[in-house]
Amino acid sequence: WDLVFYVAIGAVLGGRLGYVAFYNAAYYLTHPLEILWVWTGGMSFHGGLIGVVAAVMLFARRSERSFFDVADFLAPLCAPGLLAGRIGNFINQELWGRVSDVPWAMVFPAGGPLPRHPSQLYEAALEGVLLFLVVWVFASKPRRAGQVSGLFLVGYGLFRFFVEFYREPDLHLGPVVLDWMTMGQLLSIPVFVVGAWLLLRRRNNGS
Repeated sequence: WDLVFYVAIGAVLGGRLGYVAFYNAAYYLTHPLEILWVWTGGMSFHGGLIGVVAAVMLFARRSERSFFDVADFLAPLCAPGLLAGRIGNFINQELWGRVSDVPWAMVFPAGGPLPRHPSQLYEAALEGVLLFLVVWVFASKPRRAGQVSGLFLVGYGLFRFFVEFYREPDLHLGPVVLDWMTMGQLLSIPVFVVGAWLLLRRRNNGS
């Protein structure tokens, strides 16, 4: 339960501060008290990930455990949390997709009268279900420290980058790089790179 507490605090604080820093810094610089208004919405997975990493580092140090022992244990369990979060986004009719004419497109009242991709369900399927299965199977055999965490980061980075092509960008941001790359895609690149390094790095001195 101590680990659950650390992770929950890290995810909430990191998620909120990440949203403030990555998605709406200019607004919150002039409305700093609203940073605390978490009930109004505004959380970032990438910020939450940073918060969880910090929480795991603190927990591992205080419990005298290896950081990657804890991180690799948690990695497969993150996907069900993502699944629940994206289903929640769909039920709340938020973070909808781009306008589309595919047969399964649907109208989100807050998003206007045109049908859109249900991008929340795409993320739920990829980041929640498929990523869980891949990481769980991979973790079922002995792996080098950090590899399970690395695979999770690689999978999340790839899936999030892909789904962003179907997800409506934040209105106040739009594309942030090259007139097409969204903030979600930009933030997913370092997630993928760090994950690939953890997954593919060689042992040092046979350790």
